[in-house]
Amino acid sequence: MAQDDPKTLVSTQWLKNNLKHPDLRVLDASWHLPNEDRNGFAEFEIGHIPGARFFDIDDISDHRSSLPHMVPPVEKFMSRVRALGVGDGHQIVVYDSKGLFSAARVWWLFRMMGHDSIAVLDGGLPKWIADGNPVDTGAPIIRDRHMTVQPRPHMVRDVTQVAHAAKLRDHEIIDARAAARFRGDAPEPRQGLRAGHIPGSKNLPFTQVLNGDHTMKTTAELNEEFRKAGVDLSKPAITTCGSGVTAAVLSLALERIGKTDHALYDGSWTEWGQFPTLNVATGDS
Repeated sequence: MAQDDPKTLVSTQWLKNNLKHPDLRVLDASWHLPNEDRNGFAEFEIGHIPGARFFDIDDISDHRSSLPHMVPPVEKFMSRVRALGVGDGHQIVVYDSKGLFSAARVWWLFRMMGHDSIAVLDGGLPKWIADGNPVDTGAPIIRDRHMTVQPRPHMVRDVTQVAHAAKLRDHEIIDARAAARFRGDAPEPRQGLRAGHIPGSKNLPFTQVLNGDHTMKTTAELNEEFRKAGVDLSKPAITTCGSGVTAAVLSLALERIGKTDHALYDGSWTEWGQFPTLNVATGDS
């Protein structure tokens, strides 16, 4: 079991012990790939951790962009979060229905918006249920509280910045997609994208930093996974994936091992893979 840290990762036991604290807010951030034919909110209504509110990753995003769930404008983030009854002084715990998948994206988003008191529930809803804890269908009473937002632009990268980093090789670009997608051997779940990866990037599938029960590995094991992937941890890191969701699992893993100079490529392969002017590599790293 990973050590509890209210700024990165907490156990189901920690959440159980703190669930009734008046300043705790629990968010269900379940999200599924387009080809999975699942609806996170519909599943939330069937059963969720008591007191949880649903954080819609696709809704709380920048709808001016043609890319999926890009970082929302500050004003939209503030209004949507306040509508969930989340604000200054709250400790947030975010989880998802797969164990540790999309919740990390919301952890990263809050951190990028300047809110540090947020942790991912280790093992998510499946472990919460497996440990004998209850689920609920009721809706909590929402009380408005102001949310102060102080964006940290250094935590996110755009396509121009990533292309520059790929050319200079002064960052480690770490791709969280499955190895077959990274190599270009498997099709992308979104149509119209080329197969392969950003030249010079390293592949560390996000599942490699998780245990069989979808909890996160220990810090010693995480360090070893990055080493085996050929990642030079002395360089600043940029995480990437298909659309900026599982890249955040690697961002969380980096934060767990004490590495703070990391950013996330928000457009990820959905952006890079569609532009013929951007170089694509295939095969292994």
